[in-house]
Formats: sequence, structure tokens, C-alpha cells
Amino acid sequence: MISNRKLEHLLLCKNCNVEYRKKTGFEEIELIHTALPEVNKEDIDISIDILGKKLDSPFIISAMTGGHPAALTINQELAKAVNKLNVGMGVGSQRAAVKNPELAPTYTIVREEAPSGFLIGNIGCQQIELAEQSVNMIKADALAVHLNPLQEAIQPEGDVNASGHIKAIEDISKTLKVPVIAKETGAGIKAEDAMALEKAGVGAIDIAGAGGTSWAAVETYRAKDRTMGDVFWNWGIPTAASTVEVCQSVKIPVISSGGIRSGLDAAKAIALGADAVGIALPLLKEAYIGHHAVINKLNKFNEELRVAMFLVGASNIAELKKSSLIIKGDTKEWLNERGFETKKYARRT
Repeated sequence: MISNRKLEHLLLCKNCNVEYRKKTGFEEIELIHTALPEVNKEDIDISIDILGKKLDSPFIISAMTGGHPAALTINQELAKAVNKLNVGMGVGSQRAAVKNPELAPTYTIVREEAPSGFLIGNIGCQQIELAEQSVNMIKADALAVHLNPLQEAIQPEGDVNASGHIKAIEDISKTLKVPVIAKETGAGIKAEDAMALEKAGVGAIDIAGAGGTSWAAVETYRAKDRTMGDVFWNWGIPTAASTVEVCQSVKIPVISSGGIRSGLDAAKAIALGADAVGIALPLLKEAYIGHHAVINKLNKFNEELRVAMFLVGASNIAELKKSSLIIKGDTKEWLNERGFETKKYARRT
């Protein structure tokens, strides 16, 4: 049953080690310090415009939950923080509530608590026919169509027929009244897929790279035979590398997510080209405490971001995207082998 599976996912993410055993790659990104910032830190503007909405900071609460009664309180607390701070928020896959309307309140609560918030609906590539109902359910400003071949392959009840997905995305991008965001779920997106998605008409891409929550890990705990999930625990494109691949390949907005754990990580992602950053697991744990804890965590991220911007002399997000940085180690090797020039980031003007 979908609802029970969603509860299992929530509890496993809260109580178990479900993060990648390898890093995001952001530890190999070094922003270059500016001794003469010529910026007043108190005047730094971290607001962004994305898909027609102005947000007070570039943080988006990534899709996490819904579809089980236990998820209602989590989404309520997250949405209260969204309403207070004017950041974005995505909900978990809405298929359960479309199939069983009794579960709809676990999603509709987000619009009730954040009446003017930037809210992102969510449906899987396999359920495109549910897209319009999902948008209407929460009066969504955009719809995330999630791509999760890794999870489906490991999940005991997974749907492993991935044929026709790009055509389905193209069709829904043409007919839906709100922008479509193509969103991975933790294994990243490569340049070639990003270009195909842009050509299909999506309005934005959320890379959801490897380094944060591993859905292979989550499904490992659920499986009777844990061998497969353990083998593929670390599968995917590290978030930093995926961010560069996608940002250098498309002209539509890019959300970098997957293991963002500080405002400094966010600054690095934006300096690599991202327009916004997504955070999930750290905020899920705060949501169990309450919306004040979520607000405190996001304010901490905002302040860390401002400090990083001050130290590179960026007075706004557009300037941060032009700041100089060094790409080192495995991330540099990955990108160079994939044909991406890393040296050009080092001496930007």
C-alpha cells in the first residue's frame, strides 16, 4: 500500500543512516577569498526570482512527504516556515492522494499554511496522467515530475518500465498551465539528459545529485534481501559535478540539491551556476521539532550564505554566480573527463 510505504520512508529517513557514503563534491570546490570585498554585509541581497516568483532567499525545501496521516504535521510545520521566510517548498509524490482523496489533507495543508508561497507539486514520470489533479490539489505554482530509476530498480514493488518518459514529459510540458520541473531524486542528472529535458519543454531542472539521501539506502532497509541496495548505495553523479554538467548545458533555471548541508554549500552551488538550492533531510528532522526549529535552521543557512557572499565580495546572487572558485580532486577529474573546462572558473572577472 502506497500510504504505508510513505510512512516507512519517513521513519527510515528520520531514524536511520540513509545518506551516501561518499561526498557531494562540494568539499572539492573552493571559493576564492577576497580581502577587499567592497561590500557592506548588512546590505547583501540573497533574494531570487525563479519561474515568475520572487523568494527572499534561494533555499527551497525539497520534496519530502505526504500521503500518510503522519505526514500532515510534517508538511504543516514546513509550510509555516515557508510562509514566514518566503522560501519555496515541494511536496512528496501526490499519487497516493489522487488515488485516495482521504489523504489529500496531508498535501493541501501546505497551501493553507502558505497561501502565497511558492509551492511545487509532485508526480512521477509513470503517472503523468495525474499531473493536472496534483497541481489543482495544492494550487501549485509549478509541478515537479520526478525521475527515480535507481529507487524503482531497488524497491521491491518498483516500476522498472522507463520507456516513453521523455515523450510523456514533452506532452505534459505543452499542456500544463504551470511550469514543469524535471527532478531527480538523489542520483543526479548528466548534461545529455538535461539538454533532452530542456528540448522537451521543462521550465527548470532540479538535479538532486548524489551525496545527500540515498534512496537505494532507504530501500535497502525495506528489502528482505539487502544485497542489491547495498551494492548501489553510492550510485549516482555527485551533486557538484552534476551542477556543473547541467548549468553548462541548459539555459533554463537549475536547482542544485542533494547533500546541501550549509549556506557555504549553497554558495558553492550557486557559484557553479545554480539559480536555487534544495534542502530536504536536515529540515525533515527539524520539522519533527516544529516550525520554529525549521525557521531557525533556514535562518542559519541564510546567514552562512551571506557570510560566504561577503567573503567573495558578492552583493547579490547574480554577483555570486560570477565569483571565482577552484575545482579540485575527483570533481575536477570527473568534469575534465566529461569534457568540461574547469580552469575558466578560477579567474572570472
